[in-house]
This record gives sequence, C-alpha cells and structure tokens, in this order.
Amino acid sequence: MRIQENIPLASFTTFGIGGPALYFIDVANEQDVHDALAFAREKSLPHIVLAGGSNVLIPDDGLRAVVLHIVEGSYTLQDGVLTADFGCNLLSLIRECGAHGFGGWEKLSGIPGTVGGAVRGNAGAFGSEIKDFVVSVSALNSKSGETKDFENNVCDFSYRRSIFKDNPDWIITRVALELHRVDSAESARLTEETIAERERRHLQNVRAAGSFFMNPIAPANIVEMFETEKGVKSRENRVPAGWLIEKAGMKGASVGGAIASFQHPNYIVNQGTATAHDVRNLAQMIKLEVYNQFGVELKEEAALL
Repeated sequence: MRIQENIPLASFTTFGIGGPALYFIDVANEQDVHDALAFAREKSLPHIVLAGGSNVLIPDDGLRAVVLHIVEGSYTLQDGVLTADFGCNLLSLIRECGAHGFGGWEKLSGIPGTVGGAVRGNAGAFGSEIKDFVVSVSALNSKSGETKDFENNVCDFSYRRSIFKDNPDWIITRVALELHRVDSAESARLTEETIAERERRHLQNVRAAGSFFMNPIAPANIVEMFETEKGVKSRENRVPAGWLIEKAGMKGASVGGAIASFQHPNYIVNQGTATAHDVRNLAQMIKLEVYNQFGVELKEEAALL
C-alpha cells in the first residue's frame, strides 16, 4: 500500500477545484480498501472515497482525511454475466462487452466515471438506468469491516440513488451485472450514436461536475407548463433542473469564477479561477431563486464534501 501525503486533489476532479488530501491511497480492490481503512483508523482520521471525480466538489482547504482513490481494477465476463471491480471505467466496459457480443446497456455510454460510482448513484440516460442490469453488489462496511452481497431487490434503487448513496458506510467493491446477447457491430454503432447524442446535449471539455442538480419532482402546474412549452411528457412528474434554472432567469448567473452555463444552465462551470466557495454560493443563489419563483426545491446531484 503506497501512502502519499498532502496530495492536491483539484486535478483528480472534473471541476478542477479542491485543496490537498492529508493522506492519499490508491485502491483497486476489496483488500486495498481494507488496508486503507485500517490506516485511517490507526491515524484516527475520517476516510473519503474518490473515484472518477466527475460528480464531486472538494473544499478549497482540502480534506483532513485519508482519501481512498479508486483506480481501475479487473473484470470477468462469462455467459453474459459481467463481474467488475468498482474502479472499472463504465464506458470501457460497455465497449469491451459489446465487442464480445453482450450488451443492452449502450444508452449508458458516455456517462463519466466508474461502474461502482454508476451503481451508487443509479446512473441513467435516455430512459435507461444501470439498476436494470444489476444482479448483485458486493460492499464493505467501513465501520464494522463486514463484507456483504446485496441482491438487486435490496439495493433500494430509485432516481439517482441507492442504499449505498444513502448509507455511505457501505463502500461498493464489486458489481455483477447481467447483459443480453447483442450483435457486436450493432452494439458499437449504438454506443457511438449515444455518445454523439450525449455530446450534442451536454457540455464537453469544460471544468464542471456534469449536471449539478437532480431533476426535481414539481407541482402539477409546473409540470403542465413544462409539457406545454416543450411538447413532451414529464417522467414521474419531474422537470429538468436546467429548464427551471433558465425560467428563473439564472442562466449565466455567476459568482467569482463560477457560472451557470449559458449553453446548459444545470452545469456550474469553473471558468478557470472558481473556488469551491464560489460554486457553493452560486448553487445556493440558484436554489433560492428557483424556490422563490416556482416553489420547487433543487437538490444537488454533485457530492459536496
């Protein structure tokens, strides 16, 4: 186990924001996690799990903690059942499995980060969610040291959440997913088509955490306004957070170096000099304005550490 000290964390996040970690340890599998947690207990320090860094805001003064940095692990694919360590890149898995004739989850292509992170937050896009493919999840309890396998039906999956997100003491270490037989060429085509559509809809190559807020459940009058204006049906009475932010006049709002993007208002973008303080203040301004105008409470999809 390689233990590093005072490692700047900004470069490990898509926001490009954040101070140093007191201790920083790469972990690739369950044993690595056990060892890193033992070190944190020895030092009487909290631990923070950091994966792809695509959905997180690190404080400006850093983390007085042991950061468990999840790195690429290993995976196996047998008869359509994919078993992967938490740090395996989601897009790489979709492409590799497709090349071997197994898929069905191509609509998740382009979602940044790891398979473990995707399961924790029940990542989804274009009407598909990763919960639709999960068979079981192996997790380690950071307090008790217990390891446990969670079948899909006890993972409590719902929109952008799971039992693991609600109970962070459980650290996902490995996931098993069931895929379908697919034509390799068709899988590759659908994967690239999905990535292209995602790039058309979402900002690319910007310093942001992706969608900062979750799409909220809205009152009936707000849902009706959205459906009338956009000509599409709401899913589960949810409306896009970006649409609400724009309707509230907060598109382009800024604090310091942070801005609610003109192209995609639900992206809070680091223009180069933004601090975590800037991002938090801007997010609070947006939440207050949306609530005052529409009575809708926005909740962060990004993890604020």
